[in-house]
Amino acid sequence: MPSLGADMDAGTVTRWLVAAGDTVHRGDLVAEVETDKSTIEVEIFQDGVVDELVVPEGRRVPVGTTLARVIAPGEVRPGPRRRTRGGTPSPARRTHRTRAERSAPGTERTLSPVVRRLAAARGIDLGGLAGTGPGGTVTRADVERAASHDGDGRHRRTRSSPLARRRASELGVDLRAVHGTGPAGAITEADVRQLAAAAPPAAAAPRAQPPSIPAVPPEAPETATPAPAEPTPTPVRPDAGRQATLRKAIGSLMSRSQREIPHYYLSTTVDVTAASLWLERANADRPVTTRLVLAALLLKATARAARRVPEMNGFYVDGEFRPSPAVHVGVAVSLRTGGVLAPAVHDVDTLAVEGVMAQLQEVVDRARHGALRSSEMSDPTITVTNLGDLGVEAVFGVIYPPQVALVGFGRVTERPVALAGMLGVHPCLTVTLSADHRVSDGRRGARFLAEIDRVLQRPEEL
Repeated sequence: MPSLGADMDAGTVTRWLVAAGDTVHRGDLVAEVETDKSTIEVEIFQDGVVDELVVPEGRRVPVGTTLARVIAPGEVRPGPRRRTRGGTPSPARRTHRTRAERSAPGTERTLSPVVRRLAAARGIDLGGLAGTGPGGTVTRADVERAASHDGDGRHRRTRSSPLARRRASELGVDLRAVHGTGPAGAITEADVRQLAAAAPPAAAAPRAQPPSIPAVPPEAPETATPAPAEPTPTPVRPDAGRQATLRKAIGSLMSRSQREIPHYYLSTTVDVTAASLWLERANADRPVTTRLVLAALLLKATARAARRVPEMNGFYVDGEFRPSPAVHVGVAVSLRTGGVLAPAVHDVDTLAVEGVMAQLQEVVDRARHGALRSSEMSDPTITVTNLGDLGVEAVFGVIYPPQVALVGFGRVTERPVALAGMLGVHPCLTVTLSADHRVSDGRRGARFLAEIDRVLQRPEEL
Protein backbone atom coordinates (compact mmCIF):
# COMPACT_ATOMS: atom_id res chain seq x y z
CA MET A 1 0.00 0.00 0.00
CA PRO A 2 1.72 3.20 -1.13
CA SER A 3 1.80 6.36 0.93
CA LEU A 4 -0.29 8.81 -1.08
CA GLY A 5 0.21 11.77 1.24
CA ALA A 6 1.72 12.65 4.58
CA ASP A 7 -1.68 12.27 6.27
CA MET A 8 -2.40 8.79 4.88
CA ASP A 9 -2.22 5.91 7.36
CA ALA A 10 -4.24 3.30 5.47
CA GLY A 11 -6.19 2.71 2.27
CA THR A 12 -8.82 0.40 0.80
CA VAL A 13 -8.28 -1.61 -2.37
CA THR A 14 -11.56 -0.93 -4.17
CA ARG A 15 -10.70 -2.60 -7.46
CA TRP A 16 -7.93 -4.72 -8.98
CA LEU A 17 -7.11 -3.94 -12.61
CA VAL A 18 -4.88 -7.00 -13.03
CA ALA A 19 -5.09 -10.69 -12.13
CA ALA A 20 -2.57 -13.32 -11.10
CA GLY A 21 -0.54 -14.34 -14.14
CA ASP A 22 -0.81 -11.00 -15.92
CA THR A 23 2.24 -9.41 -17.50
CA VAL A 24 2.75 -5.82 -16.31
CA HIS A 25 5.07 -3.03 -17.35
CA ARG A 26 6.42 0.00 -15.51
CA GLY A 27 3.72 2.71 -15.42
CA ASP A 28 0.76 0.35 -15.87
CA LEU A 29 -2.25 0.96 -13.61
CA VAL A 30 -2.81 -2.10 -11.44
CA ALA A 31 -5.33 -1.11 -8.74
CA GLU A 32 -7.69 1.55 -7.45
CA VAL A 33 -7.19 2.58 -3.82
CA GLU A 34 -9.58 4.71 -1.79
CA THR A 35 -8.12 7.06 0.80
CA ASP A 36 -9.83 9.49 3.13
CA LYS A 37 -9.52 12.15 0.41
CA SER A 38 -10.04 10.46 -2.94
CA THR A 39 -9.84 7.33 -5.05
CA ILE A 40 -6.35 6.92 -6.53
CA GLU A 41 -5.18 4.71 -9.40
CA VAL A 42 -2.01 2.88 -8.32
CA GLU A 43 0.80 2.41 -10.83
CA ILE A 44 3.48 -0.26 -10.83
CA PHE A 45 7.13 0.70 -11.05
CA GLN A 46 8.69 -2.44 -12.51
CA ASP A 47 8.19 -4.95 -15.31
CA GLY A 48 7.18 -8.47 -14.40
CA VAL A 49 4.39 -10.97 -13.89
CA VAL A 50 1.73 -10.73 -11.18
CA ASP A 51 2.30 -13.80 -9.02
CA GLU A 52 -0.36 -13.22 -6.37
CA LEU A 53 -2.93 -10.64 -5.27
CA VAL A 54 -2.46 -10.63 -1.51
CA VAL A 55 -5.12 -8.11 -0.44
CA PRO A 56 -8.67 -8.69 -1.73
CA GLU A 57 -10.96 -5.92 -2.96
CA GLY A 58 -12.77 -4.06 -0.21
CA ARG A 59 -10.13 -4.55 2.50
CA ARG A 60 -8.58 -1.57 4.29
CA VAL A 61 -4.91 -2.07 5.16
CA PRO A 62 -2.13 0.13 6.60
CA VAL A 63 0.43 1.90 4.44
CA GLY A 64 3.30 -0.47 3.67
CA THR A 65 1.16 -3.62 3.56
CA THR A 66 2.02 -5.97 0.68
CA LEU A 67 -0.84 -5.73 -1.84
CA ALA A 68 0.52 -8.09 -4.50
CA ARG A 69 3.63 -10.05 -5.38
CA VAL A 70 5.37 -9.59 -8.73
CA ILE A 71 8.22 -11.66 -10.16
CA ALA A 72 10.73 -10.62 -12.79
CA PRO A 73 10.13 -11.51 -16.46
CA GLY A 74 11.23 -15.07 -17.14
CA GLU A 75 11.67 -15.89 -13.46
CA VAL A 76 10.18 -19.18 -12.23
CA ARG A 77 8.88 -18.95 -8.69
CA PRO A 78 9.15 -22.03 -6.47
CA GLY A 79 5.74 -23.22 -5.34
CA PRO A 80 4.86 -25.31 -2.28
CA ARG A 81 7.65 -27.75 -1.54
CA ARG A 82 6.81 -31.45 -1.75
CA ARG A 83 8.60 -34.57 -0.58
CA THR A 84 10.27 -36.87 -3.10
CA ARG A 85 10.58 -40.60 -2.70
CA GLY A 86 13.99 -40.16 -1.08
CA GLY A 87 12.69 -37.61 1.40
CA THR A 88 14.53 -34.64 -0.15
CA PRO A 89 12.33 -31.55 -0.56
CA SER A 90 11.73 -30.79 -4.21
CA PRO A 91 10.27 -27.44 -5.22
CA ALA A 92 7.09 -27.61 -7.28
CA ARG A 93 7.52 -25.10 -10.03
CA ARG A 94 5.00 -23.24 -12.07
CA THR A 95 5.22 -20.87 -14.97
CA HIS A 96 3.06 -17.84 -15.67
CA ARG A 97 1.07 -16.96 -18.72
CA THR A 98 -1.04 -13.97 -19.56
CA ARG A 99 -4.80 -14.15 -19.90
CA ALA A 100 -4.45 -14.25 -23.67
CA GLU A 101 -2.07 -17.21 -23.44
CA ARG A 102 -4.34 -19.07 -21.05
CA SER A 103 -7.41 -18.55 -23.22
CA ALA A 104 -5.64 -19.25 -26.53
CA PRO A 105 -2.97 -21.95 -26.12
CA GLY A 106 -0.05 -21.62 -28.46
CA THR A 107 -0.29 -17.90 -29.08
CA GLU A 108 2.74 -15.81 -28.16
CA ARG A 109 1.17 -12.38 -27.89
CA THR A 110 0.67 -10.67 -24.54
CA LEU A 111 -1.87 -8.10 -23.45
CA SER A 112 -0.98 -5.37 -21.01
CA PRO A 113 -3.46 -4.42 -18.27
CA VAL A 114 -3.82 -0.98 -19.89
CA VAL A 115 -4.92 -2.55 -23.18
CA ARG A 116 -7.35 -4.94 -21.47
CA ARG A 117 -8.83 -2.14 -19.41
CA LEU A 118 -9.32 0.10 -22.43
CA ALA A 119 -10.86 -2.77 -24.40
CA ALA A 120 -13.30 -3.50 -21.59
CA ALA A 121 -14.26 0.17 -21.36
CA ARG A 122 -14.90 0.35 -25.14
CA GLY A 123 -16.64 -3.05 -25.36
CA ILE A 124 -14.01 -4.56 -27.67
CA ASP A 125 -13.55 -8.35 -27.90
CA LEU A 126 -9.81 -8.93 -27.77
CA GLY A 127 -10.13 -12.56 -28.88
CA GLY A 128 -10.65 -11.71 -32.52
CA LEU A 129 -8.61 -8.52 -32.66
CA ALA A 130 -5.48 -8.52 -34.83
CA GLY A 131 -2.53 -6.84 -33.16
CA THR A 132 -0.06 -4.58 -34.93
CA GLY A 133 2.59 -4.64 -32.19
CA PRO A 134 5.69 -6.85 -32.01
CA GLY A 135 4.78 -10.52 -32.45
CA GLY A 136 1.15 -9.62 -33.06
CA THR A 137 0.71 -7.88 -29.72
CA VAL A 138 -2.50 -5.88 -29.42
CA THR A 139 -1.68 -2.23 -28.72
CA ARG A 140 -3.72 0.66 -27.39
CA ALA A 141 -3.95 2.04 -30.93
CA ASP A 142 -5.47 -1.27 -32.11
CA VAL A 143 -8.19 -1.03 -29.49
CA GLU A 144 -8.90 2.63 -30.27
CA ARG A 145 -9.12 1.79 -33.99
CA ALA A 146 -11.49 -1.10 -33.35
CA ALA A 147 -13.67 1.09 -31.14
CA SER A 148 -13.93 3.80 -33.80
CA HIS A 149 -14.96 1.31 -36.51
CA ASP A 150 -17.11 -1.02 -34.44
CA GLY A 151 -20.68 -0.38 -35.49
CA ASP A 152 -22.35 -3.73 -34.85
CA GLY A 153 -24.22 -2.48 -31.82
CA ARG A 154 -22.65 -4.79 -29.27
CA HIS A 155 -23.02 -3.88 -25.63
CA ARG A 156 -20.19 -1.68 -24.37
CA ARG A 157 -19.21 -1.06 -20.80
CA THR A 158 -19.76 2.49 -19.71
CA ARG A 159 -16.69 4.63 -19.07
CA SER A 160 -16.91 6.22 -15.63
CA SER A 161 -14.67 7.52 -12.88
CA PRO A 162 -14.29 5.56 -9.62
CA LEU A 163 -16.08 8.36 -7.76
CA ALA A 164 -18.98 8.22 -10.25
CA ARG A 165 -19.33 4.46 -9.80
CA ARG A 166 -19.35 4.79 -6.02
CA ARG A 167 -21.91 7.59 -6.12
CA ALA A 168 -24.10 5.62 -8.53
CA SER A 169 -24.05 2.71 -6.11
CA GLU A 170 -25.02 4.98 -3.20
CA LEU A 171 -27.87 6.63 -5.12
CA GLY A 172 -29.10 3.50 -6.87
CA VAL A 173 -28.40 4.87 -10.35
CA ASP A 174 -27.89 2.57 -13.34
CA LEU A 175 -24.77 3.86 -15.12
CA ARG A 176 -26.10 2.56 -18.45
CA ALA A 177 -28.82 5.20 -18.27
CA VAL A 178 -26.42 8.10 -17.60
CA HIS A 179 -25.19 10.38 -20.39
CA GLY A 180 -21.51 11.12 -19.79
CA THR A 181 -20.20 14.66 -20.17
CA GLY A 182 -16.57 13.95 -19.23
CA PRO A 183 -13.57 13.38 -21.52
CA ALA A 184 -14.45 11.00 -24.39
CA GLY A 185 -17.97 10.67 -22.99
CA ALA A 186 -16.90 9.38 -19.57
CA ILE A 187 -19.51 9.57 -16.83
CA THR A 188 -18.67 11.98 -14.02
CA GLU A 189 -20.08 12.22 -10.51
CA ALA A 190 -22.01 15.33 -11.56
CA ASP A 191 -23.72 13.30 -14.32
CA VAL A 192 -24.81 10.69 -11.77
CA ARG A 193 -26.13 13.35 -9.39
CA GLN A 194 -28.03 15.09 -12.19
CA LEU A 195 -29.81 11.90 -13.22
CA ALA A 196 -30.56 10.99 -9.60
CA ALA A 197 -32.07 14.44 -8.98
CA ALA A 198 -34.19 14.25 -12.15
CA ALA A 199 -35.52 10.74 -11.49
CA PRO A 200 -39.06 10.70 -10.03
CA PRO A 201 -39.24 9.23 -6.52
CA ALA A 202 -40.44 5.65 -6.48
CA ALA A 203 -43.99 5.29 -5.24
CA ALA A 204 -44.13 3.53 -1.94
CA ALA A 205 -46.30 0.44 -1.87
CA PRO A 206 -49.38 0.81 0.42
CA ARG A 207 -48.96 -0.99 3.67
CA ALA A 208 -51.54 -3.67 4.31
CA GLN A 209 -53.83 -3.04 7.29
CA PRO A 210 -54.74 -5.87 9.64
CA PRO A 211 -58.46 -6.76 9.22
CA SER A 212 -59.24 -5.97 12.86
CA ILE A 213 -57.98 -2.37 12.58
CA PRO A 214 -60.04 0.09 10.48
CA ALA A 215 -58.15 1.68 7.61
CA VAL A 216 -59.42 5.14 8.70
CA PRO A 217 -59.28 5.84 12.43
CA PRO A 218 -62.39 7.35 14.05
CA GLU A 219 -62.47 11.07 14.78
CA ALA A 220 -60.78 12.05 18.01
CA PRO A 221 -63.04 13.63 20.62
CA GLU A 222 -62.98 17.43 20.77
CA THR A 223 -61.35 17.39 24.18
CA ALA A 224 -58.41 15.35 22.94
CA THR A 225 -55.09 17.17 22.66
CA PRO A 226 -53.90 17.11 19.03
CA ALA A 227 -50.62 15.31 18.48
CA PRO A 228 -47.73 17.72 17.79
CA ALA A 229 -46.69 17.88 14.17
CA GLU A 230 -43.50 15.98 13.45
CA PRO A 231 -40.63 18.24 12.39
CA THR A 232 -39.65 17.98 8.75
CA PRO A 233 -36.40 16.02 8.62
CA THR A 234 -33.41 17.80 7.14
CA PRO A 235 -32.20 15.92 4.06
CA VAL A 236 -28.77 14.38 4.51
CA ARG A 237 -26.35 14.48 1.60
CA PRO A 238 -25.32 10.98 0.52
CA ASP A 239 -21.66 11.98 0.75
CA ALA A 240 -21.93 13.75 4.11
CA GLY A 241 -19.96 11.02 5.86
CA ARG A 242 -17.17 11.14 3.29
CA GLN A 243 -17.06 14.93 3.53
CA ALA A 244 -16.62 14.71 7.28
CA THR A 245 -13.81 12.18 6.84
CA LEU A 246 -12.14 14.38 4.22
CA ARG A 247 -12.28 17.49 6.39
CA LYS A 248 -10.93 15.52 9.33
CA ALA A 249 -7.99 14.24 7.25
CA ILE A 250 -7.16 17.74 5.97
CA GLY A 251 -7.46 19.21 9.46
CA SER A 252 -5.18 16.54 10.89
CA LEU A 253 -2.50 17.18 8.26
CA MET A 254 -2.64 20.97 8.65
CA SER A 255 -2.51 20.66 12.45
CA ARG A 256 0.58 18.51 12.12
CA SER A 257 2.13 21.03 9.75
CA GLN A 258 1.59 23.96 12.10
CA ARG A 259 2.75 21.93 15.07
CA GLU A 260 5.95 20.52 13.56
CA ILE A 261 7.08 23.06 10.95
CA PRO A 262 8.43 26.48 12.02
CA HIS A 263 6.87 28.52 9.22
CA TYR A 264 8.06 31.89 8.01
CA TYR A 265 6.22 33.99 5.45
CA LEU A 266 7.31 36.42 2.74
CA SER A 267 5.46 38.24 -0.03
CA THR A 268 6.23 40.42 -3.03
CA THR A 269 4.32 42.18 -5.79
CA VAL A 270 5.15 41.13 -9.36
CA ASP A 271 4.41 43.18 -12.46
CA VAL A 272 3.00 40.71 -15.01
CA THR A 273 2.80 43.10 -17.97
CA ALA A 274 5.50 41.22 -19.90
CA ALA A 275 3.89 37.85 -19.15
CA SER A 276 0.43 39.07 -20.19
CA LEU A 277 1.72 40.49 -23.50
CA TRP A 278 3.66 37.29 -24.22
CA LEU A 279 0.54 35.19 -23.61
CA GLU A 280 -1.48 37.44 -25.88
CA ARG A 281 1.00 36.95 -28.71
CA ALA A 282 1.36 33.20 -28.09
CA ASN A 283 -2.42 32.68 -28.16
CA ALA A 284 -3.09 34.83 -31.22
CA ASP A 285 -3.06 31.90 -33.68
CA ARG A 286 -4.05 29.10 -31.32
CA PRO A 287 -7.48 27.45 -31.20
CA VAL A 288 -9.38 28.05 -27.98
CA THR A 289 -8.78 24.51 -26.73
CA THR A 290 -4.98 24.86 -26.81
CA ARG A 291 -4.54 28.41 -25.55
CA LEU A 292 -2.14 29.04 -22.69
CA VAL A 293 -3.14 30.65 -19.41
CA LEU A 294 -1.14 32.58 -16.84
CA ALA A 295 -1.28 29.66 -14.41
CA ALA A 296 1.03 27.63 -16.68
CA LEU A 297 3.60 30.46 -16.67
CA LEU A 298 3.37 30.71 -12.87
CA LEU A 299 4.06 26.98 -12.46
CA LYS A 300 6.99 27.21 -14.84
CA ALA A 301 8.42 30.24 -13.02
CA THR A 302 8.05 28.46 -9.67
CA ALA A 303 9.89 25.39 -10.99
CA ARG A 304 12.73 27.51 -12.41
CA ALA A 305 13.09 29.31 -9.09
CA ALA A 306 13.04 26.00 -7.18
CA ARG A 307 15.81 24.71 -9.42
CA ARG A 308 17.99 27.73 -8.64
CA VAL A 309 17.12 27.86 -4.91
CA PRO A 310 17.09 24.14 -4.02
CA GLU A 311 16.32 24.75 -0.33
CA MET A 312 12.69 25.16 -1.39
CA ASN A 313 12.45 21.89 -3.30
CA GLY A 314 12.52 18.61 -1.39
CA PHE A 315 11.51 16.91 1.85
CA TYR A 316 12.31 17.16 5.53
CA VAL A 317 12.48 13.54 6.72
CA ASP A 318 14.00 11.95 9.83
CA GLY A 319 15.44 15.22 11.07
CA GLU A 320 17.22 16.24 7.87
CA PHE A 321 16.48 17.98 4.58
CA ARG A 322 16.63 15.89 1.42
CA PRO A 323 16.67 18.05 -1.70
CA SER A 324 14.92 16.59 -4.72
CA PRO A 325 16.81 16.21 -8.02
CA ALA A 326 13.51 16.74 -9.89
CA VAL A 327 10.94 19.51 -9.59
CA HIS A 328 7.41 18.08 -9.32
CA VAL A 329 5.02 20.94 -8.59
CA GLY A 330 1.94 20.04 -6.57
CA VAL A 331 -1.13 21.99 -7.67
CA ALA A 332 -3.83 22.64 -5.07
CA VAL A 333 -7.14 21.59 -6.67
CA SER A 334 -10.46 22.43 -5.04
CA LEU A 335 -12.87 19.53 -5.49
CA ARG A 336 -16.49 20.13 -6.46
CA THR A 337 -17.59 17.91 -3.61
CA GLY A 338 -15.47 19.84 -1.11
CA GLY A 339 -11.90 19.51 0.10
CA VAL A 340 -8.55 20.02 -1.58
CA LEU A 341 -6.03 17.72 -3.25
CA ALA A 342 -2.55 18.69 -4.47
CA PRO A 343 -1.44 16.27 -7.21
CA ALA A 344 1.89 16.73 -8.98
CA VAL A 345 2.72 18.07 -12.41
CA HIS A 346 5.97 16.25 -13.08
CA ASP A 347 9.31 17.71 -14.18
CA VAL A 348 7.91 21.20 -14.70
CA ASP A 349 11.37 22.77 -14.96
CA THR A 350 12.17 20.66 -18.05
CA LEU A 351 8.86 21.07 -19.90
CA ALA A 352 7.92 23.73 -22.42
CA VAL A 353 5.04 25.96 -21.37
CA GLU A 354 2.75 24.03 -23.74
CA GLY A 355 3.68 20.79 -21.98
CA VAL A 356 3.03 22.32 -18.56
CA MET A 357 -0.37 23.53 -19.76
CA ALA A 358 -1.34 20.10 -21.10
CA GLN A 359 -0.28 18.30 -17.92
CA LEU A 360 -2.02 20.89 -15.74
CA GLN A 361 -5.32 20.46 -17.58
CA GLU A 362 -5.09 16.67 -17.42
CA VAL A 363 -4.21 16.51 -13.72
CA VAL A 364 -6.95 18.94 -12.66
CA ASP A 365 -9.54 17.10 -14.74
CA ARG A 366 -8.61 13.69 -13.29
CA ALA A 367 -8.48 15.09 -9.75
CA ARG A 368 -12.07 16.30 -10.06
CA HIS A 369 -13.21 13.01 -11.57
CA GLY A 370 -11.55 10.77 -8.98
CA ALA A 371 -8.97 9.28 -11.35
CA LEU A 372 -5.61 10.43 -9.97
CA ARG A 373 -2.57 8.15 -10.02
CA SER A 374 -0.43 7.17 -7.07
CA SER A 375 2.71 8.88 -8.42
CA GLU A 376 0.83 12.18 -8.68
CA MET A 377 -0.08 12.08 -5.00
CA SER A 378 3.29 10.93 -3.60
CA ASP A 379 5.69 12.92 -5.82
CA PRO A 380 5.14 16.69 -5.23
CA THR A 381 8.36 18.39 -4.11
CA ILE A 382 6.85 21.89 -3.72
CA THR A 383 3.22 23.03 -3.82
CA VAL A 384 1.51 25.97 -5.51
CA THR A 385 -1.91 27.33 -4.58
CA ASN A 386 -3.62 29.88 -6.81
CA LEU A 387 -6.76 31.57 -5.55
CA GLY A 388 -6.62 34.49 -7.93
CA ASP A 389 -9.64 33.30 -9.92
CA LEU A 390 -11.69 33.54 -6.71
CA GLY A 391 -10.77 37.18 -6.16
CA VAL A 392 -8.19 36.62 -3.41
CA GLU A 393 -5.32 39.11 -3.60
CA ALA A 394 -2.87 37.17 -1.39
CA VAL A 395 -2.81 33.68 0.11
CA PHE A 396 -0.45 32.57 2.89
CA GLY A 397 -0.64 28.79 2.80
CA VAL A 398 0.28 25.99 5.15
CA ILE A 399 3.14 23.72 4.05
CA TYR A 400 2.28 20.13 3.09
CA PRO A 401 4.68 17.94 5.12
CA PRO A 402 7.20 16.55 4.40
CA GLN A 403 7.64 19.34 1.81
CA VAL A 404 9.40 22.50 2.94
CA ALA A 405 7.74 25.28 0.93
CA LEU A 406 4.42 26.43 -0.51
CA VAL A 407 3.93 29.27 -3.01
CA GLY A 408 0.71 31.29 -3.23
CA PHE A 409 -0.53 33.42 -6.13
CA GLY A 410 -3.30 35.98 -5.86
CA ARG A 411 -5.45 37.65 -8.51
CA VAL A 412 -4.13 40.04 -11.12
CA THR A 413 -5.09 43.63 -10.31
CA GLU A 414 -4.28 46.95 -11.95
CA ARG A 415 -1.95 49.02 -9.77
CA PRO A 416 0.03 52.23 -10.14
CA VAL A 417 3.64 51.47 -11.02
CA ALA A 418 6.51 53.97 -11.22
CA LEU A 419 8.99 53.02 -13.93
CA ALA A 420 11.93 55.20 -14.99
CA GLY A 421 10.32 58.19 -13.35
CA MET A 422 7.00 57.65 -15.13
CA LEU A 423 3.82 56.60 -13.37
CA GLY A 424 1.57 54.10 -15.13
CA VAL A 425 -1.07 51.46 -14.43
CA HIS A 426 0.18 47.88 -14.78
CA PRO A 427 -1.32 44.40 -14.12
CA CYS A 428 0.27 43.03 -10.95
CA LEU A 429 -0.18 40.09 -8.62
CA THR A 430 1.00 39.20 -5.11
CA VAL A 431 3.28 36.17 -4.74
CA THR A 432 3.70 34.69 -1.26
CA LEU A 433 6.03 32.08 0.18
CA SER A 434 5.51 29.85 3.21
CA ALA A 435 8.82 28.15 4.01
CA ASP A 436 10.38 25.88 6.63
CA HIS A 437 12.84 27.64 8.95
CA ARG A 438 14.61 24.34 9.64
CA VAL A 439 15.83 24.35 6.04
CA SER A 440 16.05 27.99 4.93
CA ASP A 441 15.83 31.54 6.19
CA GLY A 442 14.40 34.83 5.01
CA ARG A 443 17.40 35.59 2.82
CA ARG A 444 17.01 32.39 0.78
CA GLY A 445 13.26 32.86 0.68
CA ALA A 446 13.68 36.40 -0.65
CA ARG A 447 16.03 35.15 -3.35
CA PHE A 448 13.44 32.53 -4.33
CA LEU A 449 10.68 35.15 -4.76
CA ALA A 450 13.07 37.44 -6.64
CA GLU A 451 13.83 34.57 -9.02
CA ILE A 452 10.12 34.07 -9.75
CA ASP A 453 9.85 37.79 -10.52
CA ARG A 454 12.91 37.68 -12.79
CA VAL A 455 11.57 34.72 -14.77
CA LEU A 456 8.15 36.33 -15.26
CA GLN A 457 9.81 39.46 -16.67
CA ARG A 458 11.42 37.30 -19.39
CA PRO A 459 8.66 34.89 -20.44
CA GLU A 460 10.21 34.36 -23.87
CA GLU A 461 13.01 32.42 -22.13
CA LEU A 462 10.53 29.82 -20.88
